Amino acid sequence: MTATVSSVAGVSKSDATRNLIVQTALRLFRDNGYDKTTMRAIATEAGVSVGNAYYYFSSKEHLVQVFYDRIADLHRETVEPILASEPDFGERLRAVLLGWLEVATPYQEFGVQFFKNAADPASPLSPFSPESSPARDAAIGVFTEVVDGSDVKIAPDLRPELPRLLWLYHMGIVLFWVHDRSDGCTRTRLLVERTVPMIDKVVGLSRLRVLRPVTREAISLIQDLIPGVSR
Repeated sequence: MTATVSSVAGVSKSDATRNLIVQTALRLFRDNGYDKTTMRAIATEAGVSVGNAYYYFSSKEHLVQVFYDRIADLHRETVEPILASEPDFGERLRAVLLGWLEVATPYQEFGVQFFKNAADPASPLSPFSPESSPARDAAIGVFTEVVDGSDVKIAPDLRPELPRLLWLYHMGIVLFWVHDRSDGCTRTRLLVERTVPMIDKVVGLSRLRVLRPVTREAISLIQDLIPGVSR
């Protein structure tokens, strides 16, 4: 049975159609797999023409980018209260990471579907790709708020780069989450709970003069390895 578009209060027909296509695509990605789902199949299931589907979205990858952007927006909304009230760096970081899990875990099955494509450096679904820059910039922006709104003392060289380093740390957690089959992703939550205190300590220690050369070397390494993200 194909879906239909209906207007609701405050939502234009155009927005309703766009949302319907996105929701239909995500369901087909889940049921049939990302690679086997075509734009024609999405259009047919959504009850719109193929041309109409391409009018809103240029490709399957574009649909996934919209999904990434929505997760980023929902994540920001979820963590805004804690970022507005909690000054402790560790607590802010913990809340942001757990907040992402809260938002993303209902969609974990999509993470599994997309992973093999996102793992390809040439894929537009890669978190490091130019196409993913809006969602990536939004995530780095949240980590910038984590740092700037906290009372932690940080080495001057590290402060401007720390949000990007925290985003890379988060990408490691996301990779673990994709493979986590524990009930309620409890293993990923444990990973966050156990690693955040370590990150908190390392960041605090970075201001010590004896560790500043190591800090500079670490920053330089990240900038050289991932220049598109670090700058």
